[in-house]
Amino acid sequence: MTGPTTGPTTGPPAAPPAAPPSGPPTAPTTAPTTGPGTGQGRACGTFGELLQGVLPVEERDFLVTLPIAEFSTARFELTGEHEPVVVTPPTKEKSRRLVERMLAAHGHPGGGRLELTGRLPEGKGLASSSADLVATARAVASALRQPVDATAIETFLRHIEPTDGVMHEGIVAYYHREVRLRERLGCLPALTIVAVDEGGQVDTVRHNRIPKPYSARDRQEYAELLDVLTDAVRTHDLAAVGAVSTRSAELSTKVRPRPLLERLLQIRREADALGLVLAHSGTVIGVLIAGGDPAREDKERFVREECLALSSAVSTHTSLCAATTACLPREVRA
Repeated sequence: MTGPTTGPTTGPPAAPPAAPPSGPPTAPTTAPTTGPGTGQGRACGTFGELLQGVLPVEERDFLVTLPIAEFSTARFELTGEHEPVVVTPPTKEKSRRLVERMLAAHGHPGGGRLELTGRLPEGKGLASSSADLVATARAVASALRQPVDATAIETFLRHIEPTDGVMHEGIVAYYHREVRLRERLGCLPALTIVAVDEGGQVDTVRHNRIPKPYSARDRQEYAELLDVLTDAVRTHDLAAVGAVSTRSAELSTKVRPRPLLERLLQIRREADALGLVLAHSGTVIGVLIAGGDPAREDKERFVREECLALSSAVSTHTSLCAATTACLPREVRA
């Protein structure tokens, strides 16, 4: 995300279904197939995490997603027996491995051609890799005419990389290292995120291997923050969501320094914004503004101007939300 000030522009998704004009964007599903042996799928990214840390007692790494209305789209076409799997762009090695794994699991002797497109930049913490993989899984399943749900996708991804939980709709608490759902939390009204990129890229797999220097008190605080955030999402308490997300950003400096954090905290106070949200394993930090705030445009303009004084890599994102307060059933899996 270097250069543009209006968000990543690496190319629009390949003909994704449009969001309903009368409501906020909704989470994507597997797209209809485009012909015999051909399928499409897409998956959203997530702007870092509202909360990420380690829980006490069980000592399990977890995160809470913040889905955004930016997507990875996959188109997959089956090819003949003994043909290889060809991926465009060819750097998407993890997606190629996933295709091979799925074809073998379903007994397909041939290969296929996979094309990935989208607006999610790599190495920034917007779940580009996870979105690519989930979109790929949906496209391959569609081409094979095989149903695939979030649990099945998790099974395929578990041996490929830690994953951000974007195979599940809405905001979820997720054991990303285990590729396993902890709990569905629900959805929030639309949020605007004005983000600044600190520069560089972060390898998610390498980052997750770094030992986390959290004390017992830190772990207990993460458990308390998760309880607060769970209630805040379900009651649409945006002030509490912002407070938890900001605290998570502050705690993240125990793992790696965030040079712009203090100034962004000040900008957040000056703008009277909800809080900060960051990519714990990425390079972007955002200021959260309620989409329904009557002063949203003025706040967004102020935050953008202040962020441009810190970096030319400033972008704006919109959360992916649902129109109703009861958008998702509660589901818990250990």
